[in-house]
Amino acid sequence: MHMCAAAQKRGSTANIFFVSEKCHPQTIDVVRTRAEPLGVEVVVGDHASYDFGQPTFGALIQYPDTEGNIVDYAAFCERAHAADCLVVAACDLLALTLLRPPGEWGADIAVGNSQRFGVPMGYGGPHAAFMATRDEYKRIMPGRLVGVSKDATGAPALRLALQTREQHIRRDKATSNICTAQVLLAIMASMYAVYHGPQGIQRIAQRVKLLTEILATGLRQMGYSVNESPVFDTLKISGGPHAQAALIDMAAHHRYNLRVYADGAVGVALDEAATVEEVNTLLAIFAANDVEPPTVDALAKESAFEFEAPLARASEFLTHAVFNSYHSETEMLRYIKRLEARDLSLAFSMIPLGSCTMKLNATTEMIPVTWPEFGKLHPFAPREQAQGYAELFRRLERWLAEITGFAAVSLQPNAGSQGEYAGLLTIRGYHQARGQSHRNVCLIPSSAHGTNPASAAMVNMQVVVVACDHNGNVDVDDLRAKAAQHADNLAALMVTYPSTHGVFEEEIKTICAVVHEHGGQVYLDGANMNAQVGLCRPGDFGADVCHLNLHKTFCIPHGGGGPGMGPICVAAHLAAHLPGHVVVDPNEGATGETASAVSAAAVSAAPWGSASILPISYAYIAMMGAQGLTEATKIAILNANYVAKRLDAHYPVLYKGKNGFVAHECILDLRPLKEWVTVDDVAKRLIDYGFHAPTMSFPVAGTLMIEPTESESLAELDRFCEAMISIREEIRAVARGEVDAHDNVLTNAPHTAAVLVSEAWNRPYTREQAAYPMPWLYESKFWPFVARIDNVYGDRNLFCICPPMEEFAQMAE
Repeated sequence: MHMCAAAQKRGSTANIFFVSEKCHPQTIDVVRTRAEPLGVEVVVGDHASYDFGQPTFGALIQYPDTEGNIVDYAAFCERAHAADCLVVAACDLLALTLLRPPGEWGADIAVGNSQRFGVPMGYGGPHAAFMATRDEYKRIMPGRLVGVSKDATGAPALRLALQTREQHIRRDKATSNICTAQVLLAIMASMYAVYHGPQGIQRIAQRVKLLTEILATGLRQMGYSVNESPVFDTLKISGGPHAQAALIDMAAHHRYNLRVYADGAVGVALDEAATVEEVNTLLAIFAANDVEPPTVDALAKESAFEFEAPLARASEFLTHAVFNSYHSETEMLRYIKRLEARDLSLAFSMIPLGSCTMKLNATTEMIPVTWPEFGKLHPFAPREQAQGYAELFRRLERWLAEITGFAAVSLQPNAGSQGEYAGLLTIRGYHQARGQSHRNVCLIPSSAHGTNPASAAMVNMQVVVVACDHNGNVDVDDLRAKAAQHADNLAALMVTYPSTHGVFEEEIKTICAVVHEHGGQVYLDGANMNAQVGLCRPGDFGADVCHLNLHKTFCIPHGGGGPGMGPICVAAHLAAHLPGHVVVDPNEGATGETASAVSAAAVSAAPWGSASILPISYAYIAMMGAQGLTEATKIAILNANYVAKRLDAHYPVLYKGKNGFVAHECILDLRPLKEWVTVDDVAKRLIDYGFHAPTMSFPVAGTLMIEPTESESLAELDRFCEAMISIREEIRAVARGEVDAHDNVLTNAPHTAAVLVSEAWNRPYTREQAAYPMPWLYESKFWPFVARIDNVYGDRNLFCICPPMEEFAQMAE
């Protein structure tokens, strides 16, 4: 929807987003949530009769639709385009191996879920969504784009491309507030495609299609009305010898759940795990009491496993060599291992990324993720079948509320950025319920994470920036002035504690009081909660809502960016405005304020977000206990101060508290060194030392932000500090004129094995200086796979798909 709006022609007044009534109900729910704050009118109706008589900028259709029907949307797309309206197709990846893809029948954007490719349902997630679009819309896409560029040797290299679209740069003007990506789940789905290849996946799809057709044929023979349109894996069934209630009961007796429609029909969906025995059982359930049901074997000859034109797919897919090479477990294992060896992960060394909390993900915490009891449950399964999950949710919500000092918790948001969005919607709902819907000003400190202003923009709040003082704290005088100036319309303040400058805001209580005095609510960004747990609570010093990054503070792994979880914790007066859900109300049966009517719609398609990774945080909190959590916080702060003290003489620590200490992270100021070196140079050189770079140029350009976490030993902290001090000596050599300012170990970093073994070594330093600057590297050495990447080339020559190897070769030339 946001992309369609951004693509409008200048001067367009279109304000309607059409949604087919045959989209999934949870999809419609989320679209309405996104549209309402922006003033976008959502029209839900029949795509076949919608005439685009009113100015419409976008349309969403489902392919196959929620009832299983597969429709040729080509004529609809023509009508939409004639009205200057873009078409979004929500589609099924597995079905698309047999169906004509959306891009071929006129859709402009395709979206969907990759769960079909080997990822458990997990009671709602996590799963990696996907979005594909035409080339002309690439610059208005949300989220991260991985593009192909080249490195310093001319070899092809991958990088994040077109980052100027994103929240950390464009802030409230960004294409989205997305920060977390579901990388781990995307890897799982992609490896499913790699292992099976195009032919294997198509065979899986054909089997699903065949079993569905067999079931449909058998049901028709028994007198039921089944979809008249072609189907892939889903049937809507009505009529027949049994009423809806009887079918539901009989299916439950055989341990099956059927979808319940308001019109008395039931729904059945099959997948790649469905068996012949299960289809025979379903046929027996639907059969009349005294009638022998048809069998799969008898029905197979009457059923087809392919589609006919114009629905049938004719184009090839997954043609790249990687999808056609690794089809045995041995080859697959080795391929994955080769890719893993290219990543500088926590398995090798400390990752000092500031504001990221890259801490240990203990094996014991991770084990429950593999349990089928957590993985196989459908998010809309009856509550009585999910009592284990319900108890886990109840306890985890209680623990998180106790840790933060709040009254109620929503587990629905799927990332920290989505927690911000949900929290602001909660505040907005609170103001609306009090007859103060005009409150739309959001105060945000200049140091804030880029997601803060981006999230505020998504709920249509006006962002007003509050200055910070020379110590990195919120300028309270400026806050008072702007709160007073906007008192009539003040909705919220978004503030991070400890601040993004790495210090505890000593005036945090005053800051909260000022906002409350002028009618606003305080949203606390919980990104830095790792410095608070057990020591202080946001609810105690005046915050009204905060989100928690469970993938940071509470140990869900987020290598590469995901999966994330961003639950929100709220004070009692906001509990009635927590996210709800059109299919399963996550607040049903809650106690206290949460039991009130929920004013907010869903922010995620699943009622409890990515439920199957919540056992990680549950296990972490349960095993640590209150004392352990508090000790972890103290060690995190201690480690950050140790690093700050050791490095301060070499790289000035930009911000400190009044007693000379930092919180759980510190910012090193490299701006005095810019005559001889860039932040990029230091970050790239750290790779040669076996360390991932710290966060670069955030929140201040020309700086490095370091967060060691409590997981790192003193020995590892010392190795990192020694690496940074050694790099400082290399910089001093440049400053003294002892080495070439443009050709040295810093400007040429990182050094790959291919460069090191090249016969054409003509650099003014030794191979040993390049690759082994510290003695401990001889014991364990990480080799970067690519040399320094040409960022400008990558943005000017954007490849966001895997080019054939011939194009790689041409690029290198």
